[in-house]
Amino acid sequence: VTNGCEIKPSATVHRPNLQIAGRHFDDNKLFTLVMTDPDAPSPSEPNMREWLHWIVTDIPGAADASQGREIVPYMGPRPPIGIHRYVFVAFRQQDPMVMMMAPQVRHNFSTRAFAAQYGLGLPVAAVYFNAQK
Repeated sequence: VTNGCEIKPSATVHRPNLQIAGRHFDDNKLFTLVMTDPDAPSPSEPNMREWLHWIVTDIPGAADASQGREIVPYMGPRPPIGIHRYVFVAFRQQDPMVMMMAPQVRHNFSTRAFAAQYGLGLPVAAVYFNAQK
């Protein structure tokens, strides 16, 4: 994904192959990935922001997200109206996640509150793409 590119929703039906890697990413560390839509249900009235699409924890550095623990199953983008941004945010974990409970609902999720609740600190990486109906 190139930051800000447009991807058709039909190309995002299945969970992406997503790898957390780079010169600043230690293979011995674990990462948490969060994917949200900050424009739900519409960019002009995002009163359900953020819509939670995916949470994966305990992803080994330089490994695919499929090797982590899926807390919230992947839900592909389905923008009802307008152009929506879909944001991937990666956090470095201090330790393996223990007893993490999946959020009860996907609407009105807060990545910031989630990171604070689990002591994740600031993101180490973020990227987004756009999609529209």
